[in-house]
Amino acid sequence: MGYISEIQLLFNTVRHLKPIQIRYRLKYFIRNRIGKSPLLNAGTTISKTSEPNLRFGQSIFNSNSYKPDKSFTFLNIEHTFSGKIDWNFPEYGRLWTYNLNYFEFLNQENISVDEGLKLIDDYIGTINDNNTGLEPYPISLRVMNWIRFFITHHIDDERYNGYVWAQLQLLRKLKEYHLMGNHLLENGFAFLFGAYYLNDSTLYKEAKDILLPELKEQILKDGAHFELSPMYHSLMTYRVLDCFNLVSNNSLFNTELLPLLKDKAEKMLAFLNNFTFRNGDIPLLNDAANGIAPTPSELFAYAHRLGLDMRVSTLSDSGYRKFTSDSYELVLDVGEVGPSYQPGHAHADTFNFQMHINNRPVIIDTGTSTYEVNDTRFYERSTRAHNTVTIGDENSSQVWAGHRVAKRANVMIHKDNSDRIVASHDGYLKRFGVRHTRDLFLSENGLTIIDDIQNEKGVAHFHFAPGEYLLEDNQLKGDDFRIVFTNYTSIEKVATYHSPEFNKRIDHISLKILFTGKLTTQMLCE
Repeated sequence: MGYISEIQLLFNTVRHLKPIQIRYRLKYFIRNRIGKSPLLNAGTTISKTSEPNLRFGQSIFNSNSYKPDKSFTFLNIEHTFSGKIDWNFPEYGRLWTYNLNYFEFLNQENISVDEGLKLIDDYIGTINDNNTGLEPYPISLRVMNWIRFFITHHIDDERYNGYVWAQLQLLRKLKEYHLMGNHLLENGFAFLFGAYYLNDSTLYKEAKDILLPELKEQILKDGAHFELSPMYHSLMTYRVLDCFNLVSNNSLFNTELLPLLKDKAEKMLAFLNNFTFRNGDIPLLNDAANGIAPTPSELFAYAHRLGLDMRVSTLSDSGYRKFTSDSYELVLDVGEVGPSYQPGHAHADTFNFQMHINNRPVIIDTGTSTYEVNDTRFYERSTRAHNTVTIGDENSSQVWAGHRVAKRANVMIHKDNSDRIVASHDGYLKRFGVRHTRDLFLSENGLTIIDDIQNEKGVAHFHFAPGEYLLEDNQLKGDDFRIVFTNYTSIEKVATYHSPEFNKRIDHISLKILFTGKLTTQMLCE
């Protein structure tokens, strides 16, 4: 990539940022350059101890990621430390190290109190040397997990409370306004947990200053989290439920945030209910993988224990749509890359869809197996890794690095009702002079998709769940369905892979349908 191209790429990324993001990026850049990054003031004596008799109802147990032999499993990678635990352990990438520092294993079902305290003590012993652990995002999650562990097991120790307080004071200097999105929300949730745990009005103000505007902005009208990742939506729903649990069970600060948390929790649950397939799967759209967030059924059960209602709503401003019959379910993405100022978890997947037939996946997404900046990450974010159309093997939006997007496809919706949607995007307009229009409508016993790229040549990509399929002429046949392609140039079967979880790949097949102008795809259930 030439110098000018790099400048253009950066400009088309930065121009979408909010002024506050630029201000904080400059602030942190200057602070780091002059060597005055804030440090943890560990061991400081505080006048306040934990709030006595703080209550927290039964939440969701986190996954079993720790075994007592100093063995940790994150992202499907297990590692056992032979000596002391290296909390900065770098071998498996940044996300694995982040998970090590979250301390979510404190709240797995089978860990003993003594083992949990031993891990906390080990961590405290090296905390000032822990560069990764003292980043704001791991601080936020770790503080919440420590507090939940302390409340659950009625632990009130001045030393531990001091380290909770010290980490929150550091977090106050590291708030993630440069990133925004779920990172900033996690900062706010951590301040709320800290405010209740230490009965601290300053921390409560920090929580309010973040949560009041951010929950309003980040939860869309149809209940979706605005980063449009089903995985992060589930994580944020989990966090809102935990905050509702904390606030509803304790009278501190006049339970002021309870109505807001209740409203957002019920909207988020309604979206999840609309969006989830009947077999309980979430569509793996944008950055999404199984095994990271609680499942929809776990979240619904938790909400029921908290006495929350399941609202009725429809999919709207998220850009997601769902078409169903007795035999099939199809989820389609006709939304924008979003949010505009923080699209770090977006893929170049405009008009991507996933389809279940008779409660099993048939047309699937490639998935997300890594956040590392490498060829795998580039492929999994690319347009050809999704069930949509490429022109000239280009991406519809300029995804780059690990979590960046420059120019984005803009979507226009022309028709939107219960049995048909017609939308177009301009992701190829400047390069090829055409718009991609996708027309999806219900047919007599299935669905029909018409892809129109005017007179240009393109490729429609279809990714199939592992299984037995027969390709004959213009038809792909399964046990109880067939897909018929019309107006194509050629059909090519390609061996690819599916990543339903991080660091997990399953071989499967894809079809590349070469066509000019218009391609008609009929999906018929039999």
